[in-house]
Amino acid sequence: MFTGEYRHSVDGKGRLAVPARFRTQLQPGAVVSRWLDACLAIHTQDGWDRLSEKVAALPITDPTARRFQRFVFAGAVEAELDGQGRVLLPAYLRQAVGLTTEAVIVGSRDHAEIWSPDGWADYSRELDDPQALAEAFEGLGI
Repeated sequence: MFTGEYRHSVDGKGRLAVPARFRTQLQPGAVVSRWLDACLAIHTQDGWDRLSEKVAALPITDPTARRFQRFVFAGAVEAELDGQGRVLLPAYLRQAVGLTTEAVIVGSRDHAEIWSPDGWADYSRELDDPQALAEAFEGLGI
């Protein structure tokens, strides 16, 4: 399970250090893709395979299903951690979410997300109002 919030630098070659707590879960490989809410996702290979199976089961006649498939899979890249626990993020993925020299990596249960610091700050401000959160989560049955 991926939990927690971490800040790491992105070097000039686009390499991002993966939090040590996540590294064993991402061996022997991972997939990095565009994700919802203007961030990137790092999936384990098993998690990516499960997502792929779910998407494959969607009707190809559904335009929303096709849009989701194209959004996530067209920009995805298989990734391996290097000897220092870093993952290479291609320029097109970094640009898609506004990553420059720093990133925020957050756990999101079955995957981790990579955010630009400004993007995460904006998003997490929305989580600061307990009444608004309660109202938003009301229909989830939790």
